[in-house]
Amino acid sequence: MRHLIDPMDLSVEEIDELLDLADDIIANPDKYAHACEGKKLATLFFEPSTRTRLSFEAAMMELGGNVLGFSSADSSSATKGESVADTVKVVSCYADIIAMRHPKEGAPCLAAMKSDAPIINAGDGGHNHPTQTLTDILTIRREKGRLNDLTIGFCGDLKFGRTVHSLIKAMSRYSNIHFIMISPEELEIPEYLRQEVFEQGGIEYEQVRTIDEVIDKLDILYMTRVQRERFFNEADYIRLKDTYILDMKKLKCAKKDLSILHPLPRVNEISVEVDDDPRACYFRQALYGKYIRMALILKLLEEAKV
Repeated sequence: MRHLIDPMDLSVEEIDELLDLADDIIANPDKYAHACEGKKLATLFFEPSTRTRLSFEAAMMELGGNVLGFSSADSSSATKGESVADTVKVVSCYADIIAMRHPKEGAPCLAAMKSDAPIINAGDGGHNHPTQTLTDILTIRREKGRLNDLTIGFCGDLKFGRTVHSLIKAMSRYSNIHFIMISPEELEIPEYLRQEVFEQGGIEYEQVRTIDEVIDKLDILYMTRVQRERFFNEADYIRLKDTYILDMKKLKCAKKDLSILHPLPRVNEISVEVDDDPRACYFRQALYGKYIRMALILKLLEEAKV
């Protein structure tokens, strides 16, 4: 049985197949409208989610399948002390495939060991978020027409952002990708990423402190929220927070074909005035998330006719 726990579980060839399938779903939705009739997706979300949970549910419904599950641990037997392993073992008796989000890193991996249905990791702590990574990659390919020869800037919380970690690992496998890390010292990427991805892979990267000094170089700008709760003192947060707000003034020096991504939710790190700029891709990105999850569900259920 195949599960998706980490984006690196998929080869580059398998990712390309999923992207091609998602493109075909976008172009020919009627072709897939009944592909999952009689199938059930369980959404086990032990922490809050809007886009991820609803996009999984919309994906299964648009494939003709059904959805069951819960949207918080408070509405599950976890409140009675039931283990993740037992919950998943039981739910896999009722569902054909399971999407699971959990605050503890490694919980979906444990679930995959116990489940009788394919498990999709919908986010585990600060570790991985593979379907967001697939969403991001699909967005990049549709917006730029390629997945190589790109300069990608990651901005904001690079230390705790699981979407950032997953996308860096995935994009490092494509050719001629130059990474630029834009963050305060307190929120730089973890050391394991430096060693395991950049240094071992011989991949170039830069670390800078402001958007302004690199905005003109970027093909992709991946924004994330600078989180107040991650700072040791309020003064440091106040000193840095406005540095990472993207507005039209900062975009004056950017490329005309820059693509601005954000995993959402947004707080104030992208000014609303940017929303009407054609370079803003983040709402299209959210829509692409539905299509790539449709493709993944089909692949894992062995329903796809590729």
